[in-house]
Amino acid sequence: MEKRTFGRHERIFKRKDYTTIYDQGVRRHSKHFTMIACRNQAGARRLGITVSKKAGSAVQRNRIKRLLREFFRLNKSRLSSSQDIVIIAKKDAHTLAYRDVCRELENLLIRKSDAE
Repeated sequence: MEKRTFGRHERIFKRKDYTTIYDQGVRRHSKHFTMIACRNQAGARRLGITVSKKAGSAVQRNRIKRLLREFFRLNKSRLSSSQDIVIIAKKDAHTLAYRDVCRELENLLIRKSDAE
């Protein structure tokens, strides 16, 4: 059984990595999220999260980030490897429950990676 952790090697930290993904990645949209995916050379799936101040207060933004990390942690085995994914939360994302976040992200991430 694969570990269900979200380690440091699975996170995108550097601005250079974000700009590369923004420039070269494929974008998909849902009502509350934009997903940008790009192949990487690292051999691991990595996640980056962007939530602007338009999405709400600090408490609301941190809640969105926790929900996105939890979804990634539990579903990363279903995603294709060697892929960088950046998820951008839109304005009203803080109103979603976890099951709503899962539903939207499955449509964006899981079904996209199944087609590859």
